[in-house]
Amino acid sequence: MTAGWIGTGKVRARETGAAVELTIDGLTTQAKYYKPLVYEFMRKEWTSRPSYGDYTVEILMEHIGDPPWMDLDNLAKALLDAIKGYLFHDDAQVARLLVERREGERERITIRVFPRQPSGGAG
Repeated sequence: MTAGWIGTGKVRARETGAAVELTIDGLTTQAKYYKPLVYEFMRKEWTSRPSYGDYTVEILMEHIGDPPWMDLDNLAKALLDAIKGYLFHDDAQVARLLVERREGERERITIRVFPRQPSGGAG
């Protein structure tokens, strides 16, 4: 099943089931660069309404060669600020946050946001 991507610039997004996936092409060492970039995309292109409840957010920075000199916590904060109000109402709803940097085939950032499953004992 191929879900359609929206957006034609550096930022694209799609919904796959209950999850939303965003990709941002290219990397910079300035985490603050991403907030207005993603915010503008969400403001102009995104049509779904934010929801309540707990969420899991996974942020993956892929780089080629040496990783960019950037604090992942600053990157996460900028991206959470940009999607707040579009995918969820407040970043206090983020019950699980995974931020990872690894070598990849291209320089990009991928963000996956989905409702957190209630704890059920098995895991």
